[in-house]
Amino acid sequence: MRSSALSALILFALCSAAAAFAQSSAAAPAAREVPAVREAPAVSEQVANAEALIVKSDWKGAESQLAPYLGAHPADARALFDAGYVADAQNHSDAAADFYRRAVAADPNAFEPQLSLGLLLARQGKVEEARTELTKATTLDPGDAGPALKARAWRALAKIDRDADPIAASDDLIEALKLTPETESDTLLAASLAEATGQVDSAGAAYRRVLAKDPASAQANAGLAHILIAQKQYSDAETLLRAAVKSAPDDLALSAQLATVLAVQDKAEALPLLQKLHDAHPSETAISRMLAQVLAEAGDAAGADHLFAQLLAAHPDDSELLAAHGNSLTRQLKYAEAFAAFDKATRLDPANADAWSGLAFAASRTNQPNVTLHALTMRSKYLPEVPATYFLWATAYDTLHDKASAATYYQHFLDAAAGKFPDQEWQARQRLILISKKP
Repeated sequence: MRSSALSALILFALCSAAAAFAQSSAAAPAAREVPAVREAPAVSEQVANAEALIVKSDWKGAESQLAPYLGAHPADARALFDAGYVADAQNHSDAAADFYRRAVAADPNAFEPQLSLGLLLARQGKVEEARTELTKATTLDPGDAGPALKARAWRALAKIDRDADPIAASDDLIEALKLTPETESDTLLAASLAEATGQVDSAGAAYRRVLAKDPASAQANAGLAHILIAQKQYSDAETLLRAAVKSAPDDLALSAQLATVLAVQDKAEALPLLQKLHDAHPSETAISRMLAQVLAEAGDAAGADHLFAQLLAAHPDDSELLAAHGNSLTRQLKYAEAFAAFDKATRLDPANADAWSGLAFAASRTNQPNVTLHALTMRSKYLPEVPATYFLWATAYDTLHDKASAATYYQHFLDAAAGKFPDQEWQARQRLILISKKP
């Protein structure tokens, strides 16, 4: 049987892939619009010249027109917005934010600077500030900018709310769809929101709608595969992912998902695929963890531990890595080192049941029966007893000369083992015979 550590690792890899998908969508800046030509009683020649240069993406030329004009007219909202747009286009984020704020202060009803400020803050990761500014934008009249830009404000809010409040994000998206037609990006966002709120069937249907129009959509393939894997439909996920990886062989997330599916099905292809991914992306922690675990499951404890040691050098307080490291050391019969790794893991995360299991075994092998009993007691808070733990209970009590407790657990072990562990069952019967004899 596969260990619970492998299941946890698969979930970790899937979460990492899902997190990468969400991050890529949120981080991508919205395409910047050239400022709309607004109706105004009079537009200075310098501002008009600047906007003509903006159309040509001549940022330095536009700056040369706007700087002297704003020196003389520091509260001109239109010129301030133009200056913010020019700074934004050149990735001068702080300057752009300052110009946008000044434009909003000069004209609180101006839609474009309000929207641009919100989008810029979102790209900077200033989520709460971005939400405030974008919410204000949704209350304003976009004027000549049109409903498409207002829909952009709602879509940006949906992406911001996606993780913290998927229900609010769904409402944001609905508002956007009232203003403009649904796009593929909308469908993908709706799918991820449905999945986040437990509407798995709706999410799957949305991903399939995208794939019907765009079979090569990496995001839709990854999203649908995520659902299929969570539902343990591994064969369907494998078929989907093989086709997706064939279309996008350089897509790390899709290849990682395929490796996960192959690993969970114990298919030999998983190991060479993971090795190939690791060679191409040696700094990808999720890939290294998956490869290490598959190596461990394949019996290459030393190879697995080499990777676990590298990972621990970068993440010394990761209890899951420490437990995996301890398991590899145990397989190499390095019990004292394994004990130290498991002990640290349980101190960092007292709810790590795998680490308590490992500590119990390592303690039994280093003749520390009291530690074995403590570790088994802690493990029992999170996992049911199995034949192996009954045997550890029995031998620990036996070592401490607690004959009554040892006899009880030897009998529990024999009842649970049911002939599956002949060597240990023979030992248990022999110990029961000896324990029952009067001194």
